[in-house]
Amino acid sequence: MDEIAKTIFAPIYPVIAEKIIGKSGITKGTCIDLGSGPASLAIAVAQQSDLSVIALDYSDDMHESASRNIKEAGLSERIRLLCGDVHAMPLDDDSADLIISRGSMFFWNDIHTAFREIYRVLKPGGMTYIGGGFGNKELRDEISATMIKKNPDWKEFNRKNISPENAERFQIMLDEIGVPKYEIILGDEGFWIVISKTAGNPLA
Repeated sequence: MDEIAKTIFAPIYPVIAEKIIGKSGITKGTCIDLGSGPASLAIAVAQQSDLSVIALDYSDDMHESASRNIKEAGLSERIRLLCGDVHAMPLDDDSADLIISRGSMFFWNDIHTAFREIYRVLKPGGMTYIGGGFGNKELRDEISATMIKKNPDWKEFNRKNISPENAERFQIMLDEIGVPKYEIILGDEGFWIVISKTAGNPLA
């Protein structure tokens, strides 16, 4: 993952970070990157804002790669690594101004529990930008062609993740757990869930 993030996927992270900051308008406070892997998105967001970023991942191997990448970017004082599971985050209620993730939610075992946790940790006035994609059509087409050459099965894997059917599955989940205000983005930039929290109460 670290190698792909630094090569084929490298151009997408600054583009996605720009979209996150533009959509949310949040440039200060605490950001949590869920399933942060080698911290590519966490680094891009830190570089484009004044946010302090918590890069949360359960993999020790990913933390080793992330630690190197954060140090190389000169962001060791702005990005903190945290070992944890999205289904039971070791974080306080109402503690994050912004919660982001790219590509991770498609692997979560229990999306109902995960998004309850996300809502719990999000501050009132905070926002999420969680999903998957490549930032824009040009990057999507270019990277998809490269990935399909490397692995023909990748095409169907990516199609299922970023599809109307999957968006509907997540929409049903958000309604079932009672998220009061959210937006689903599905287009050239990918599939993203934007939750805006207005009150400091956990979901039932």
